[in-house]
Amino acid sequence: MMKPRRGLVVRLLVRAVLVALAAATVQFAAALPAAADPSAGVWAKLRMCESSERYHVNTGSGYYGAYQFDLPTWRSVGGQGRPDTASPGEQDYRALYLYRMRGWQPWECAGMLGLRNDSDARSKRKPSYRESAYMGGGGTPAEPVIPSWPGVVYAYGDCAAPLRVFQLRMNEFGYDFSGTGCYYAETKAAVLDLQRANGIRDSGRLGPKTWNAAWAGKAPR
Repeated sequence: MMKPRRGLVVRLLVRAVLVALAAATVQFAAALPAAADPSAGVWAKLRMCESSERYHVNTGSGYYGAYQFDLPTWRSVGGQGRPDTASPGEQDYRALYLYRMRGWQPWECAGMLGLRNDSDARSKRKPSYRESAYMGGGGTPAEPVIPSWPGVVYAYGDCAAPLRVFQLRMNEFGYDFSGTGCYYAETKAAVLDLQRANGIRDSGRLGPKTWNAAWAGKAPR
């Protein structure tokens, strides 16, 4: 059998390397946002504020899933069924679709977090599923991820986005917060319950120890 020429072998090797690089580039690109879309970190902050990153959540208030869609809004971007029963990837896609139609306007938490529209907001450009693949879509992890303490000790009368995150987390223990983000009697009662269950001085103020206990401590009651 005739041996392949050295030049041909080199060309074949170079072609194989280029093909592999091209495939890797496509995979890498699929995991990144389009140039003007919000980053994965921004979407994670929004989900944490809206639902504590719970794709399956149904609070009974008429809002569903990780991005807290109501049904008319969900259907306006082509969603089928109910958001909380859709896959995480589907919810991510519909959220990006909504952002491109209306910017951050539909999400109350966006205002609370100070999010600003970029050039893709209200562009009316329908995304592809590939374009939304970077957003998250992992659903609720097996072990709870403790969000960083916001660096503020909250007390009665305060209103802030992190308080909404705390309230929605406490719903996992049987509380019934609608997620207003305002610290009133119900929030104080939950804070005191959590402090007493975890041996934290029951000050009724939401500081770093109580914040961490909501995710890594003993359940109240």
